Amino acid sequence: MNLFGVLDISASALLAERQRAEVVTSNLANAQSAGANPGQVYRRKEVVFASHQMPFSDALAAAGAPGGGMVDTAAPGVAVEAVVTDNTPLVRRYEPGNSNADAQGYVTYPNVNPAQEMTDLMEAVRSYQLNISAAQATKSMIQQSLTLLR
Repeated sequence: MNLFGVLDISASALLAERQRAEVVTSNLANAQSAGANPGQVYRRKEVVFASHQMPFSDALAAAGAPGGGMVDTAAPGVAVEAVVTDNTPLVRRYEPGNSNADAQGYVTYPNVNPAQEMTDLMEAVRSYQLNISAAQATKSMIQQSLTLLR
């Protein structure tokens, strides 16, 4: 792998963390939506990441292969494999005066915990920042390499 491949890894992580932040903000936006029918209440979503990496044995084989050690494999990095629905139980509160209450007086709320969502959002933002730093460091190394070649 060359330095441009490292940029590809950082770029894939940036895209994945951006999508994670979008899902978390959607969860937060729907945290207080309520309903009488549980089938109509928003359910928390989660992002599932998948890493794409070359096994070490393949990397060794590529290093010794003729033609510069290039192997035709999927680009390494991270990607969003799926956005899945969290099936933890919905929250039911006894609020008989609420217009969304069912016949027993219970209102069903989403299974979204705002504190957990804020933690997830901070983690996504921090991961995004770290990947930007990694891309900037790689860019600096590329620039220094080009300077040395002059």
